[in-house]
Amino acid sequence: MNRNKRMKVFDCLKETKALRVRDGKIVPFWPNSQSYSRLLIMIFSQLGDFDTLEYAWWLNQKSSELMANNILVQAIGIGNRESGLKFCDYTSFPQENLFVDPDANIHKTLGLYEGLSWNIPGLNEGQNAWVNLMLMCAGIASKGTLKEVLRGYTGDKKAPQLITDQEVVDTKLLPPLKGSFFNLAGGKGFQRPFELATLRLRNMTEVLSNWKTYVPNGAYLTQRGATFLFDQKGNLLYEHRDQGILGFAENMSNPLGFLSLNSEPVLNSVNIDQE
Repeated sequence: MNRNKRMKVFDCLKETKALRVRDGKIVPFWPNSQSYSRLLIMIFSQLGDFDTLEYAWWLNQKSSELMANNILVQAIGIGNRESGLKFCDYTSFPQENLFVDPDANIHKTLGLYEGLSWNIPGLNEGQNAWVNLMLMCAGIASKGTLKEVLRGYTGDKKAPQLITDQEVVDTKLLPPLKGSFFNLAGGKGFQRPFELATLRLRNMTEVLSNWKTYVPNGAYLTQRGATFLFDQKGNLLYEHRDQGILGFAENMSNPLGFLSLNSEPVLNSVNIDQE
């Protein structure tokens, strides 16, 4: 990535003001404090998007390591304050660090992938977005989606175990499942068959049960997000721009692997996986 493009990302984020979920105030998105070693910026898609909920789950799982590595996480997603409050309640994402953009303005400014945008005669904006979303779920104009859906069912020995043996997952559609149940599908210590699919089903039930709250405006259902990592001086260290549904990370087996949380190396060059 050239210097001008890196500066555009930094300038855009630095100049952005948005509604902070904690208090409903319009404030600068870029943090005032520089007490962090690295700043992880998440540009979420719709707060009711399955990608967003799954990404937040990973952030919650790694919260201790993020804190130990002095990495500050700041996120902005499509929705309103009610969406944000519901999202934080469900995912345990800190209200202080979540901002909302009801019209996806920051996504447009950064030139993020808007997803499939076919206009079907006779349908309004929201209906068109819904049809396009369903087509993207089928893999149309959505890179890697079908492969990732399949991975949720078949398992992944390169990914960690997602549900502890004693944890109980209630999808509301199936009987509550204890984590040890998935040992029957092949063992433990890695992502077992149906394990990730079960977590995704729980997220789907949560969203569909609270659709109007999570998705106050359906016009941006197909809009994708991005991840940016900066050092303390505002230098861009890493970037990933989503190219499809269930494509919020370069390595979906370990979405936060680029942070090297088990050690603490200093990233000093930009790693661009999507142009």
